[in-house]
Amino acid sequence: MARLPVGLFRVGLGPVFGRRLLLLHHQGRSTGLDRTVALEVVAYDREGGSWTLASGFGPKAAWYQNLRRTPKTTVQVGNRHYAVTAHFLREGEGAEVMVRYAAGHPGTARRLCSFMGFEADGSVESYRRAGHDIPFVRLDAEPGQPLP
Repeated sequence: MARLPVGLFRVGLGPVFGRRLLLLHHQGRSTGLDRTVALEVVAYDREGGSWTLASGFGPKAAWYQNLRRTPKTTVQVGNRHYAVTAHFLREGEGAEVMVRYAAGHPGTARRLCSFMGFEADGSVESYRRAGHDIPFVRLDAEPGQPLP
């Protein structure tokens, strides 16, 4: 079930996810093979040309470690592909991203925190604390690409 969105992207149904999910292409750090994973976008900045992701499995997630090794890659949003460079947010930046995300998606934010073992009572401060420990990655599009 977890791989279903990848299949939908591959058969041209990426637009069904809007800007909520993207398909991240990354290179295996050990094998060098191309890998893909569908991830939820926690923040999208059209003007700045970036998508921000949270690693729900922490810094040990394969895609996160692969981006650490090879930060230049591509993403698919809808049916369009974008060249991007990964930038890893500092704890304070991640905390503020989490607070903004929780304001827009309170249920999903609560579930993410619970899944990762953080106590989230719905307060801004609880989301800020969780955001300090959740690894966030901002994917910046290469200049000159028209964004959705």
